[in-house]
Amino acid sequence: MDVLKLTTAGSVDDGKSTLIGRLLYDSNSISKDQVEAIQRVSDKKGNDYLDLSLLTDGLTAEREQGITIDVSYKYFSSDKRRFIIADCPGHVEYTRNMITGTSDSDLIIILIDARNGIIEQTKRHFYIASMMEINEVVVCINKMDLVDYKEETFNKIQADFIEMAKRINKNDAKQNISFIPICALKGENIVKESDKFNWYNGPTVFSFLENVNLNKRIENKFRFPVQYVIRPHSDTITDYRGFAGRVMSGNISVGDEITVLPSLKTSKVQQIDVFDQSQQSLSYKEYGTILLEDEIDLSRGDLMVKKGEEPKLSKEINATICWVNEAPFQNKKYIIKYGTMQTYCKISSINQKLEIHELQFEQGGDSIELNDICNITIKTAVPMPLDRYDEIKYNGCFILVDEQTNMTIASGIIE
Repeated sequence: MDVLKLTTAGSVDDGKSTLIGRLLYDSNSISKDQVEAIQRVSDKKGNDYLDLSLLTDGLTAEREQGITIDVSYKYFSSDKRRFIIADCPGHVEYTRNMITGTSDSDLIIILIDARNGIIEQTKRHFYIASMMEINEVVVCINKMDLVDYKEETFNKIQADFIEMAKRINKNDAKQNISFIPICALKGENIVKESDKFNWYNGPTVFSFLENVNLNKRIENKFRFPVQYVIRPHSDTITDYRGFAGRVMSGNISVGDEITVLPSLKTSKVQQIDVFDQSQQSLSYKEYGTILLEDEIDLSRGDLMVKKGEEPKLSKEINATICWVNEAPFQNKKYIIKYGTMQTYCKISSINQKLEIHELQFEQGGDSIELNDICNITIKTAVPMPLDRYDEIKYNGCFILVDEQTNMTIASGIIE
């Protein structure tokens, strides 16, 4: 049974948490005890309905304010597949958490309040999803009961969204966009069909998620960031030296020739261990320990690749970033964290900045503020092994960290 990883996005109070709660409740994926606990909290808040958003809004501050702050993950299964849902906050101050939830998703559900149509956060969230190459997009037009279930309202928002998508994606036709009218609070068109949408002939949200075909990107080039050097010392193990990590792309087998970056030293795979068992190979997303034939210097932060599949080494990175910290850009050193590697860097130029309303890149200038999306050039202290994000997802992304506050200030992808 395959796994569908999805995330929800939208502006504040568009109904993301309620949608997820309704999916879980109507598909019988929550226990009786959970329902009773939610009912008690709903009664305490004075609601005359079961507040299903409480299933994902677990923080006290979230429940007090009625908004989602942190990313919440929920897991459930149907007869056809398993689901991992990331409920992301909609508030503009928590865009960084939306990026976190989106980073490992196969599909995104973007909610739009039928009364408001497309707003600034809709554009920002869709742009980020497109930038991160999420190619399956479901646009749920929510609160249709508040616009009398009018088909013309649904059609107008659908047309506006398609026009926006064309401006963002240009001539790129890889993205599949589907539109579903819903009322999450009443459970209409979530799991069960509703006779209020007699003009709509498509699937419910749950049916769509169960049956959507995912064209997951296959990345064949081997990438193995070293996380830890294992050197046990005992009477029975005297010369063991293994390099532990997770395969983030491709696969590796005993006997394969490898290159270590950034040193460019080469060797062959002598042994592969998983826990206390040896095996012949490691595949994508598997953890293991690799032993080499030659005694070469490796440590945390080095990248192991197959010989002949080396990425370029460079001290200069062209990237698109989203600034996720309230502190604006300063012309100072930052730390770039890239896989298991980190080093000092500086933003040497702000080349372009996205004007979110017109969805056009403009001249960059010399400032970057919270939620700005920019194309920049970064200079690093040491050469780094760089892959483009559209070629190898894991090795094409990074974060920037402020050394003084230890806060993440930007997320980026390499172009």
